[in-house]
Amino acid sequence: MASANWLPLGHVYYEKMELYSLEWGDQIDLAKFIVAPAPYGGPLALMRDDSNNPNLSGNVKPIIHAFTSSGKPIGQLRVCSLFEAKDTKVLDVRIFRSYKGTGIAVLTCNYRIFMVNCIDDLRVRRLAEVPGLNSAPTAWGIITMDGQSQALVAKQNELYLVDHGGQYQQQSIDVSVPAEAIMDMAISFNNKYLALFTESGIVWIGSADLKKKYCEFNTKSHQRPSQFIWSGPGAVVALWDKLMLVIGPDKDYISFQNDSTVSLVEEEDGVRIVGRDNVEFFRKVPLVTEQIFKIASMEPGAMLFEASREFERESQRADEYIRTIKDSLDIAVSQCIQAAGHEVEPSKQRALLKAASFGKCFLTDYNPEPFFNMCQMLRILNQVRNPNIGIPLTYSQLEHLTMAVLIDRLVLRKYFYLAIRICQYLKLPESEGASRILAHWACYKVLQKNEDDEQVAYAIRDKMGDTPGVSYSDIASKALECGRTDLAIRLLDYEPKAARQVPLLLQMKKEHIALNKAIDSGDTDLIYFVLMRLKDTMPQGEFFMAIRNIPVALSLFLQNRGPYLKTLKFRKFPGGPIFPGKVLNKGHPIFNNAKESYMKARNEFAAKQVEDEIKLLKYQRRLEEELRRPYMDLSVHQTVHKLIVDNSHKMADQIRKEFKIPDKRYWWLRIDALAEAGEWMELDKFSKTKKPQLGMEAFVEACLKHGNKREAMKYIPRVLPDKKVQCLIQMGDLKQAAEAAFENRNEDDLNKVLRKCTLADRAIEDQIKGYKQQLAGGRR
Repeated sequence: MASANWLPLGHVYYEKMELYSLEWGDQIDLAKFIVAPAPYGGPLALMRDDSNNPNLSGNVKPIIHAFTSSGKPIGQLRVCSLFEAKDTKVLDVRIFRSYKGTGIAVLTCNYRIFMVNCIDDLRVRRLAEVPGLNSAPTAWGIITMDGQSQALVAKQNELYLVDHGGQYQQQSIDVSVPAEAIMDMAISFNNKYLALFTESGIVWIGSADLKKKYCEFNTKSHQRPSQFIWSGPGAVVALWDKLMLVIGPDKDYISFQNDSTVSLVEEEDGVRIVGRDNVEFFRKVPLVTEQIFKIASMEPGAMLFEASREFERESQRADEYIRTIKDSLDIAVSQCIQAAGHEVEPSKQRALLKAASFGKCFLTDYNPEPFFNMCQMLRILNQVRNPNIGIPLTYSQLEHLTMAVLIDRLVLRKYFYLAIRICQYLKLPESEGASRILAHWACYKVLQKNEDDEQVAYAIRDKMGDTPGVSYSDIASKALECGRTDLAIRLLDYEPKAARQVPLLLQMKKEHIALNKAIDSGDTDLIYFVLMRLKDTMPQGEFFMAIRNIPVALSLFLQNRGPYLKTLKFRKFPGGPIFPGKVLNKGHPIFNNAKESYMKARNEFAAKQVEDEIKLLKYQRRLEEELRRPYMDLSVHQTVHKLIVDNSHKMADQIRKEFKIPDKRYWWLRIDALAEAGEWMELDKFSKTKKPQLGMEAFVEACLKHGNKREAMKYIPRVLPDKKVQCLIQMGDLKQAAEAAFENRNEDDLNKVLRKCTLADRAIEDQIKGYKQQLAGGRR
């Protein structure tokens, strides 16, 4: 029976299933290691715990061992010892999920918290100080609510919520017996729920904003658990050595006694349990699975599953089951498809999909897309779950992670062939799939220094050919970084675009080859580019000696010594602008020469452009000196945008006035930059400026662009009626969009909403059709 291993926790069920038998066997005793696991079926990092070993020398550098989730070795890394790292002054670290991605927060030795909201944007924010905190907090964590990440800090029995705006708020919780100290806290994967562990062994479970309490549970243990996490959004898991306690929000619990030390990995829909011999997955039984397999269930999916089994036995009872659910057969098929997605065992997947296939035979207008999509996803999931790959993703996790990220993870793990086959199976565009993966493979190939340059170049060319979207110059650049200059030159020979070859050849000091490539391309701008680089890097006499036997180069240089500046000034190549900011830092006269040439040619516009460029570069140099951030070689608009993101509003306004940026353009820049920086309060304040230059739809678009739907909703009531429908469509709120279109009596907008409806929006489709009939009746 499918429900034989289900465990009741209040009104719901949980189950524990084995994912892998670990390949490391008896080699690893988790009790002797510090374990750092990655979510979403990610790898495990293990480092031997020598903190209690007094005989260990301070000069010994520990080794981090990386394994897949199935225990297959990935690699190892020797790191600096804790004694060498003591000057970093970091006491503790938290990795959290923010509205922008994966964030990191650190607690320093002076008990201050610094935070980065996204590892792809390393802007460090210092959070407010906790009043009177003169020792390490007893517990702390990061909560993301309303588009903002804040730290919840426990100082004994006091709780404080602190943010990067310099604000702190003391919090209170509804407890029956006041706690002397809060020793640990767990924040759910979705940031909606919070659990606290007190020194008396009480577990408090409530909402993340601390406004609602679900229960208090007495664990009868005064010892702080080694791990205290959530299993999905429905239960809290506390681990003491070999005892694992699962606590529900209604004071129900399940306890497990493990045979050996285990480590827990928090997932969005459960907990991975890594033991000595195997890896298990503990989760809440999905509702649709419960509906089908619960004893005596009368749900349509359960009846269809039984009908399918009876049909295989050639029993007439199959017909009786089908007749029982004939009015809800589409629901039954959908339930079986969804339940198949939640199953890990391929045999159960097949049984459920067979039932769905059997049921859809009786439907005349069934849309096969959900069935087809689920078959595709399960085939991919079963491949990556294979112990040789060792990524035990569930269907729910894959939906959140997205297929693009899974492919990226396979590429990083060097499973290039599998990644390409998945892209081909899903029929992804080559630029997003095979081409991109081949480029990663080629870059990995050039790192294999034990292989001959000619063999590597031939292998890359043979595999990639003329695949669209692949740049041989990028691969050559990687080879150059690795010190393989000869390989880089060979790879550049395969690059069809001279404009991509030339900058890299110049970087390798192969000026003569670069000049020949430029001449062969027939691009005069590219020839000028190389000539000016040669002129800047070579003595004058040597320069003329070098080009005198190259008639094309010599002729172009002699005939265009003045006008060439006009052509080149605003031309950019992949290697960057021809006159980068560093030229100005060296005091190079080329800008002044360009300005004089334009003045002599009576080209006042171009002369003014050069003058503005000089002025901008001076500003950027000053900004880099004052703010210690890169600004050189950005355009005026990029400079202003970056200043706003970096919270330098006065300087941004000064440059705006200096370069006379139009008001509307400045409004676009400021709105987008504030949204990118997550400065939602400042954005709201800006939206209330007198005489706004843009409508509220611009604020909605910026919030949505940077992933804050809740903030976008605040501006909807202030959007003009003729723009509101489009904004609501962008937010995915088709119901309100239809209502707004009807209020405006605009049939075109109703049709726009109708085109966005999917099969899941049938109710909205019917509503829109009703609105259109009312409008048509009014016209009559």
